[in-house]
Amino acid sequence: MKKILFVITSHGVKGSTGKPTGYYLGEVSHPWKELKDAGFEIDFVSPKGGESPVDGLDLEDPINKEFWENQQYHQKITNAFKPEQINSKDYLAIFYAGGHGTMWDFPDADLIGKKAAEIYESGGVVAAVCHGPAGLVNIKLSNGSYLISGKRVNGFSNEEEEAVGLTNVVPFLLEEKLKERGGIYKKSGLWKEHVEVDGRLVTGQNPQSAKKVGAEMVRVLSSSGK
Repeated sequence: MKKILFVITSHGVKGSTGKPTGYYLGEVSHPWKELKDAGFEIDFVSPKGGESPVDGLDLEDPINKEFWENQQYHQKITNAFKPEQINSKDYLAIFYAGGHGTMWDFPDADLIGKKAAEIYESGGVVAAVCHGPAGLVNIKLSNGSYLISGKRVNGFSNEEEEAVGLTNVVPFLLEEKLKERGGIYKKSGLWKEHVEVDGRLVTGQNPQSAKKVGAEMVRVLSSSGK
């Protein structure tokens, strides 16, 4: 079976605000739909494993509804694997879903990052959307360089963080950190679909980009014969 690993956050609070967050449902469901319909099976992992908090639980969105009511996948996402249960050899790609929670626990999820590097170095795809690229900022390859260094990369922009009023709440600004790690950061205006593909690295800017990230993952995997 052609398998892809989705990473979701275990973190449920927006910093000192006390407001709830988690993984953003549409940033799971829309890529899931593209990949599932192309014949891939999805597994889920999170820094702590088990059930994660969910944000953006909008069941008016038909893709969200289809995902949430799919018994097999509902069971999978509410019982995510722990990082130590994952064998990177089982997966053709890894995808980091967004949601503000990721900003607190993705950067230091070292074991997941190690698995991502292994998937990438064995010819697999690494992808992320919105705040999901927080999971990429500390990934190093076996030569010691950052995975995103020198590559075109995308993620939630400074302007979007400002627009949602969380510039001073998040532990760092994602756009700045991606640049700091040597990423060639590209962006579009607020809430515009924007996806960057640099070889086997696929990144999207915001929730509006989630579907296209899934579609580009399918395209890249297909072109590499996966």
